[in-house]
Amino acid sequence: MTETLFMIHGMWGGPWFWENYTRYFGAKGYSCVATTLPYHDVDPRGAPDPRLGTTGLLDYADALEKEIRELPERPILVGHSMGGLLAQLLASRGLAKAAVLLTPSAPAGIVTLRPSLIRSFWSSHMTWGFWRKPFRQTFGEAVYSMMHLLPENQWRPLYNSLVFDSGRAVLEIGHWYLDPQHASRVDAAKVTCPVLVIAGAEDRITPASVVRQVAKKYGAEYKEFPGHAHWIAGEPGWEEVADYVAAWLERLAEEDR
Repeated sequence: MTETLFMIHGMWGGPWFWENYTRYFGAKGYSCVATTLPYHDVDPRGAPDPRLGTTGLLDYADALEKEIRELPERPILVGHSMGGLLAQLLASRGLAKAAVLLTPSAPAGIVTLRPSLIRSFWSSHMTWGFWRKPFRQTFGEAVYSMMHLLPENQWRPLYNSLVFDSGRAVLEIGHWYLDPQHASRVDAAKVTCPVLVIAGAEDRITPASVVRQVAKKYGAEYKEFPGHAHWIAGEPGWEEVADYVAAWLERLAEEDR
């Protein structure tokens, strides 16, 4: 049976984030499902759904679980950024054959506060009540935190593709110690599938120093790519990262034979 890659985008994104990967892995015979998080399938130029601001990580995870359970078999989860944290949550529910985490957000218990992270989310934190409102980075914040290794002529078109995301999710990830629901907490003992964790050495929003701790939490294979940052699936040279992921998946398949 064809292996299924279930791809989960990060904040402000959509399934379009995975265009390079769906083409690359589709050519290798994988069935690629690039999902859309709730309230993200909207026109970026329009107003966000007001429910988005108070939609939390567990709401996202529950919606994704429903999709996964409709698949013929457990998929390989591939998550980017917040999508990488959602992949961790789903793996802890026994829903993954394996998990590939690209520059993932960290679960509760890992201290993520860095000057670069503060700069990346400055505008949201200067808005009182951000934890119950939809929000989106400013153009400058997006360029600084995610796009700085992309050609400059791609910055504005990419930013114009970004939608609003959940202020509640920001609180649950970045300030997990203030969240009474502990939404971003993951029981590592329940993540029993193989896990690959990938970091970009120049990442400013999920720094490699944080991503290494994510890998350590699960006893996962860790790979750090120099010359890469947060937009790792779309930056120049994205193919070398995809090649590494493909080789890792091939090794898993050989071990299962």
